[in-house]
Amino acid sequence: MTYKIETATNQTKWDKFITSHKEANFLQSWDFYKFHESRGNEVVRRIILDDKDKIIGAYAGVIEHAKRGKHLAIAGGPIIEWANKKLVKAVFDDIKEQGQKYDCVFVRVRPQLKLSEKSLKLFKNLGLKKAPMYLSVEYAGILDLNLSEEEILKNASQGFRRKLRKAAKAEIVIEKSTDPKDIKKFYQIQLETAKRHDFFAFSEDFLTKQFAAFAENNEVTLYIAKQGKEILAENFIIFYGNEASYHYGVSSELGTRLSSAPLLHIAAMKDARERGIKRYNLWGIVGLDEKKHRFYGVSEFKRSFGCTELKYTPAHDLILNKPKYLVTKAIESARKRARHV
Repeated sequence: MTYKIETATNQTKWDKFITSHKEANFLQSWDFYKFHESRGNEVVRRIILDDKDKIIGAYAGVIEHAKRGKHLAIAGGPIIEWANKKLVKAVFDDIKEQGQKYDCVFVRVRPQLKLSEKSLKLFKNLGLKKAPMYLSVEYAGILDLNLSEEEILKNASQGFRRKLRKAAKAEIVIEKSTDPKDIKKFYQIQLETAKRHDFFAFSEDFLTKQFAAFAENNEVTLYIAKQGKEILAENFIIFYGNEASYHYGVSSELGTRLSSAPLLHIAAMKDARERGIKRYNLWGIVGLDEKKHRFYGVSEFKRSFGCTELKYTPAHDLILNKPKYLVTKAIESARKRARHV
């Protein structure tokens, strides 16, 4: 079979193909790259067609700029039939061409492909090298929304259920918003959260434009926990295809003490079920042995839900300019050690 690969121009056809794949999530959605475009970034959206012009594969990526050179980042893709070796080769040949077209030092790919010896061998045979830094979540906590709320709570830890009871006694109420203007308060609480937990906060512009891109097609909700008029915690949840994703969360000191966060997740899971979504992604977790990792505590909180742990094949790099890439590799390796990630 001869494949035709071209730039995607039709959002409806794109999203229909992506959401037809159970493993896909918002990382390959049309709107995620509309967000990148709103920030002035160049975007690559490619579709693979068979001899009957049917879409059989797709991938989207963003050109990331740095002083040491550009790279093409493809998070959550490509979406293809990985058992079709001819198709896989055609796609990665095209990925290489796109990277060269934009004068990239390398292309970084993190697929929606479960980690296995087979997947690692596949990427090695394609000539890719394991990346020194992650690209989006590589290790996630997943909840099956075919389970009822009662069944999920039964599988959760006693500590999680205790937090829910504590929050109920505090008379916390949950509000929802799809208005990008409400990201302003989310951003302010994020600054407090970042200071307490020692991480770099996203800019208000970054968060607002991302929320706005998904809000346009009813793919995002801001869940807000309040006690009286005071905001305690907020969750930024994206709904796309088969998955609801806990993308970002923030909490005040009082919100943490009152254990308000679990209520936000229960509300989001209820809405996801009403949308017909079958999977709730708690997003990134780290290994049980990684106690020095800065997100170890957050990971323990996510595990208290009784989630299933899913490891994706980690980010791999297709090197296009080896001398410049070696500089990037050294810098990223040092940065990873310094940030304990």
